[in-house]
Amino acid sequence: MDMNQALGTFVEECRDLLAQMEDILLRADSADPDNAVTQDDLHALFRCAHTIKGSGGLFGLDEVVAFTHVVENALDRLRGGTLVFTPDLVSLLLDCKDHITTLVEATAQGDPPEAGHGEALLARLESALATPGGGVVTTPQGVSALAPAPDAAPEPQPRVHASGGGAFGTEHWHLSLRFGPEVLKNGMDPLAFINYLSTLGQIVHVETVSDALPDLFEADPERCYLGFEVALRSDASKAELEGVFEFVHDDASITILPPHSRVDDFIALIDSLDENERRLGEILVSCGTLTRRELDAVLAAQRAEATAPRLGEMLVHQGIVAPPVVEAALVKQKHNEERRTQEARSLKVPADRLDTLINQVGELVIAGSAVQLHASKARDTELQEAAANLLRLVEDMRDTALRLRMTPIGDVFSRFPRVVRDLSKELGKDIELVINGAEAELDKSMVEKIGDPLMHLVRNSIDHGIESPEARTAADKPARGRVVLNAYHESGSIVIEVADDGRGLDTARILQKAVERGIVAADASLTEAEIHRLILAPGFSTAETVTNLSGRGVGMDVVKSSIEALRGTLDIESHPSAGTTMRLCLPLTLAIIDGFQVGVGGATFILPLDAVVECIELPQGSDACDYLNLRDQVLPFLRLRRLFDLPGEPPPRQNIVVISFAGRKAGIAVDRLYGECQTVIKPLGRLFEQISGIAGSTILGSGEVALILDVAQLVQHAAARPHGRSGSKHQHA
Repeated sequence: MDMNQALGTFVEECRDLLAQMEDILLRADSADPDNAVTQDDLHALFRCAHTIKGSGGLFGLDEVVAFTHVVENALDRLRGGTLVFTPDLVSLLLDCKDHITTLVEATAQGDPPEAGHGEALLARLESALATPGGGVVTTPQGVSALAPAPDAAPEPQPRVHASGGGAFGTEHWHLSLRFGPEVLKNGMDPLAFINYLSTLGQIVHVETVSDALPDLFEADPERCYLGFEVALRSDASKAELEGVFEFVHDDASITILPPHSRVDDFIALIDSLDENERRLGEILVSCGTLTRRELDAVLAAQRAEATAPRLGEMLVHQGIVAPPVVEAALVKQKHNEERRTQEARSLKVPADRLDTLINQVGELVIAGSAVQLHASKARDTELQEAAANLLRLVEDMRDTALRLRMTPIGDVFSRFPRVVRDLSKELGKDIELVINGAEAELDKSMVEKIGDPLMHLVRNSIDHGIESPEARTAADKPARGRVVLNAYHESGSIVIEVADDGRGLDTARILQKAVERGIVAADASLTEAEIHRLILAPGFSTAETVTNLSGRGVGMDVVKSSIEALRGTLDIESHPSAGTTMRLCLPLTLAIIDGFQVGVGGATFILPLDAVVECIELPQGSDACDYLNLRDQVLPFLRLRRLFDLPGEPPPRQNIVVISFAGRKAGIAVDRLYGECQTVIKPLGRLFEQISGIAGSTILGSGEVALILDVAQLVQHAAARPHGRSGSKHQHA
């Protein structure tokens, strides 16, 4: 792997870690008790910063290392319980996370980051660390505190059983020492600290931890790779022991457990261990509850017995380790194994390679269709069977290739908790964000393009939709507003909803502004739905003043254009005092689809098969009508011949293809039905971009070019037309 590729991997890893940090910090600021931050989350938060710092050091990114190091200190105090989350601290840590993101992205772009901002954040963070935390130290959900509150009597806890030679965690201090790799270069000798400890008491046992030790020829003699687990019998206080490491705190991770530590302390230490490949015995040795000598003795006894019990059972049976500690170590071991298995199964592939694969599969689909067509013309049964098998395999390959490009919409949704939090504080509102359907998938290319339109809709809901807490209380509504992001699949499309429970759209004000701006005539008669859609007009805004969020008249028309560029639709539903729902409906993919082939005159068209509901015969004598009575439901329909001004007279017998999009149905009148076909979507040139009702083109097996119909636009066009040029309705049996 060359340096550029390694740096790219570093940037991708940092982005994932920073996203994880933001998620945990936002949950720390949440009032939802079911979503509270746990001790595991605090350890994960620390590991994220620690990994970024360590990886940054490998590339000589001194600014990343220096800044992240101070953040790491704060996170270490959080997981140790000496620092607690407050709204101000969460905001500060989020700002620090943003600055780390800026540093990482600057590295990715090869541009130097702006100077000054980092220093200001460091000053704020160091001030927060220097200020003693006030109030009660809250304990993360489901985890016992490392030290009981002064005014609360600690509950009895099971002690760690001692072995004959004196085990860790009984009458001895336990020190877990992990020196940083640069400690030797900084003039510090790890053994000197251990020797100094002997002046404060008796060192009962020292266990060397060598997990980070590389192969001999890869080792750097100036780097420290060793850690130590120390059992110390001493009357010294914890402050005195911490003072031993005063000059190395910045280059080491020091954990000190007092004599008679509780089982929960060792469990917390197990949780904080690095997720390296470890066996049960190694985990217990690393956390100090078991010595290497004891482990070797138990393993020897286990090997000597033909039907010996498992290691954990033997340790508990002999009274060496408490059962809860063994259980915690087993959970840690299982988690590590699952993580390694998941990493082994995952493979990162550059997006451009996937694009190339999709294009090649598309060409294979076209070639397969041509083979099937020629086999049919040759009337060779064996050749037709071979062509059918080939086409089936190509279809399976197509589905597999497309699934590689499918990405959960949650990748986009994950950026909004931070947006809602920050804007709520800026506007003085109390807003809860609810996310549903984050697992719904769509094409990666669409995920990348849908983020900005969704961002604008969410900001609109916060700014225009949700009222202030005082206004909501006066209207007998909960003071806390709600914004809901929801996604689900429907008829081969993905529907994304942005809903709020705010004041709803003011139709009178919208109409007034539209008349003032000349968008509609003063005497225009519009339905409520048509008035709602006026907010999508270019330059439209009802804001009285220009702010950072609104008032410039730029936004909703851009959102509409962006959605339509993806062959999607945007619908608006709003009710006074109940809220507004913006509903986006998008195709799942822009690459290859199952199509339904139809013909009109000498032209061939393709409809997305997922949008086709049924096919019926157009009743005789319906030339003057543009709607049908389909099983007691009014079905508007379009005639493609008339819509696209195609030459020729229609045949005596025509068909209606019933299509559906976003819960609405319409019919398409065609001359011929050809059936299903695999369709590779090809973009149209600029000459055809503005033609309504056309989504793209494809190449048929015969080499003929067919146009792909835009179902969303056709359904909207059919629904918007004034129906009934004749007064009769035609009944379809």
